[in-house]
Amino acid sequence: MSKYYVNKFLFMVDRDPDYLKRYTEDARSFVATWEQSIGPKLLGNDGEATTVHAFTDREREILINHDYVGLFEMGAHFFLNLTIFIGIYDEPYMTRSGPLAFQREFATKLQHWRDLDHPTVET
Repeated sequence: MSKYYVNKFLFMVDRDPDYLKRYTEDARSFVATWEQSIGPKLLGNDGEATTVHAFTDREREILINHDYVGLFEMGAHFFLNLTIFIGIYDEPYMTRSGPLAFQREFATKLQHWRDLDHPTVET
């Protein structure tokens, strides 16, 4: 897993309302755009760029499918993984099932890791 690149995606998208909206509305298109033109910018601006990093096919599909369990299992940073999906799902889950509904689902879907060591987030 290119943990640095996946974590950079999670960090940048979660902190930019336009990116988060685009990722929420059309994940496949946004992931492709991000990987081709946003992610390679090392400083997040029009300055220095890199061609070193790219998502694997599996990472790309997991990001497109908002598969936070898959991200966790691959070692994406837990806080970044949780906060981006709170940004996407908190309001609709709260409307349907009350406060912290999404966070409870997130925890429930990770119960199979309860007695295991967490995957390393080391890059």
